[in-house]
Amino acid sequence: MMTRTRYIVLALAIIISMHYLLRFSNEGYGRATSIDSITNAWRGGSALQDVKVWHEPPYKTPVPEKYYVKGNATITRRANAVVVMLARNGDLDGVVKSMTQLEAKFNHKFGYPYVFLNEEPFSEEFKRSVTALTDNKIEFGLIPRDNWFQPDWIDEAKATTSCKKMEDDHVIYGGSVPYRNMCRFNSGFFFRHPLLDKYRYYWRVEPHIRFFCTLDYDPFLFMQDEDKKYGFTISLPEYPATIPTLWNAVQEFSKLYPEYIVPGNALGFLSDDQGDSYNNCHFWSNFEIGDLDLWRGDAYMKFFEHLDSKGGFYYERWGDAPVHSIGAALFARKDQIHFFEDIGYRHEPFQHCPQEPAHSRGQCECDINDNFDREGWSCLNRYDRIFT
Repeated sequence: MMTRTRYIVLALAIIISMHYLLRFSNEGYGRATSIDSITNAWRGGSALQDVKVWHEPPYKTPVPEKYYVKGNATITRRANAVVVMLARNGDLDGVVKSMTQLEAKFNHKFGYPYVFLNEEPFSEEFKRSVTALTDNKIEFGLIPRDNWFQPDWIDEAKATTSCKKMEDDHVIYGGSVPYRNMCRFNSGFFFRHPLLDKYRYYWRVEPHIRFFCTLDYDPFLFMQDEDKKYGFTISLPEYPATIPTLWNAVQEFSKLYPEYIVPGNALGFLSDDQGDSYNNCHFWSNFEIGDLDLWRGDAYMKFFEHLDSKGGFYYERWGDAPVHSIGAALFARKDQIHFFEDIGYRHEPFQHCPQEPAHSRGQCECDINDNFDREGWSCLNRYDRIFT
């Protein structure tokens, strides 16, 4: 017994010695295993890096004039960007409405390509009708089956029981498996589609949405040149009944991989108690202008794999909006998340209508008082607060 004890003590002594040797000889190891660094990174600080002090949200400073293209001036520079639409053949009417508005308000001038994605082949009628709306390049892609449908390892009985309970409790889309497929695809797979491999930035557009204002500057170049990673127009709370264990999974990930939490992050948008709980705020992801490399990076890829392994997309009803929002908030600096205050947008039942002077400059076709940000349950105030 004494011999075994001596071996255990000797082994522990060797492990501890190696730990301290690595901490002093390897900066990366020391940073990753420092308790102070883990805590500070999760809460938006850093033991090794100064973080800029902000006094107001970046969107309060108008977009610089250099990004505007006046009149019929020739476009001399574009970002490596694309408009992405997830749609079915039956969505054609809504797609036409959305695309017609985007072309009229922005893309007829700036000329960015489109990628359409569907879990079934697009019909010739869909392709013909959409192609007639623009002179810009359009590609149509088929989503791989294993990127869309429920994985085989999901416990079907457990998932079915969850769907039934949510449906009985009148949770929106609570009984829908296709909706869950879509949320999982948007959370972890859309950016991996081969048709998007050649692009860096994307604008997510959905059927049946409205754009209220003329956009005379290039938001892609703004994102690129100003080092932005994610852009939104509306932020609001998620339905708590759809994500009861999501934050537990996020906290678990942050403890497993503290090195991925970016200093100066936007945790304060997600949590009112420094990460102990989730306040349910998220960016409404039916509108996104973002950097595809944010999702392609190691941090988000491991994050999605961790979440996916929990089965919450099917055992609960985790949406891509909170998943993307949490990913952006933790893996990008807070100033890399941009509120496009000057883009007027409506997705039923909510809308963002720009305020002055953006309303006049964009010739916005919306009532300035009909603006979701004026509602008491908008999360914009929490976004603003992390900069003050």
